[in-house]
Amino acid sequence: MDTTYQTSQGAGGDNGPSHRMLDLASEGEPAISWRAICFNRHMTHGFSARHTWTRRHWLLSAASMACAPLAQANTSPSWPQKPIQLIVPWPAGGGTDLSIRILAEEAGYRLGQTIVVINRPGAAGTMVAPLLKAALPDGYTIGQLPLPVLRHALMNKVPWDPLTDLSPILQVSSTTFGLLVPTNSPWDKVQDLLDWARQNPGGLMLGSTGMGSTPHLAMEELLGMQQIAYTHIPYKGTTDQMLALASGNIMAGVNSTGFAPWVEQGKLRLLAVFSDKRSTRWPTVPTMKELGFAQSVYHSPWGLVAPSGTPAAIVKTLHDAFRTAMFTPRHLHELQRYDQDAAYLDSQSYKQTLLQIGARERQLLQRMKLLAE
Repeated sequence: MDTTYQTSQGAGGDNGPSHRMLDLASEGEPAISWRAICFNRHMTHGFSARHTWTRRHWLLSAASMACAPLAQANTSPSWPQKPIQLIVPWPAGGGTDLSIRILAEEAGYRLGQTIVVINRPGAAGTMVAPLLKAALPDGYTIGQLPLPVLRHALMNKVPWDPLTDLSPILQVSSTTFGLLVPTNSPWDKVQDLLDWARQNPGGLMLGSTGMGSTPHLAMEELLGMQQIAYTHIPYKGTTDQMLALASGNIMAGVNSTGFAPWVEQGKLRLLAVFSDKRSTRWPTVPTMKELGFAQSVYHSPWGLVAPSGTPAAIVKTLHDAFRTAMFTPRHLHELQRYDQDAAYLDSQSYKQTLLQIGARERQLLQRMKLLAE
């Protein structure tokens, strides 16, 4: 039997609050959950002229006071609580920009917050790295990571390292590159272009999406092995380059599959692609590899990253939302417009891939004598 404690201040005095609760397990009666304690604390606030408290009531009343901080912790705000900024290091309107905007919309639906795309073009798509390094690691600023970011850090002395200053979220896709000329160009084949360029040293005006970009290095290696001098014209992104090429301001250009609408509209002619096999979209267009340039196989996988130090739980939340968004029909259709496929890798696998790419890029740049001293 429980020991009884009187709680009156005197005859007819006010008593403490009544708590009708189950007994402690140690006393041979059923245990009570913390939630039940909290419930009874809020539901039994009646007073009587004279009330007796048992030992178990005193103990459980004290225990119920611990519920307040627990309840407060359980109702803490979930992440995210405000819009997220997604830095895209290319001009608005290009293929990558347009597909990322749809991806961001789809992921935003799942996160319950708007994802705002911020365009920061220039420097061959490398502006994203210093911007993310300077951002708070709270998940509210993330960015698209193109391959040139890794390459730029190897070609130049920069105060950031993409392999240590960035936290991978997931890999999204990979781009195919092509060699293009205006539709009124006299060159119908790659060999036509090479023959003319060989006979006119330095005369070939060829555009890319920036110094050190994959299109730049692809043609640098190809023409270098042929000992052909040419004039390189760098642009900030696909849209600027395609406009210049279609208008005849440059004679040829190498670009990722953002060129697809321009080819389909009859404004540009695709001479070859820098991939292992022919594109299912343009099956009559040869690969550089089958034309005899075995080394001219280039892919440019890209994904999303956050500042280093972003909590793992937030990275996972971002990963899960973007992974689902990747495979929505709307996003897959947009990728197909630019001859791309979803190339999903989770955070850890993407990190390992970036390390492998970094090592391969170092070897390539060393061979081309472009590695920073």
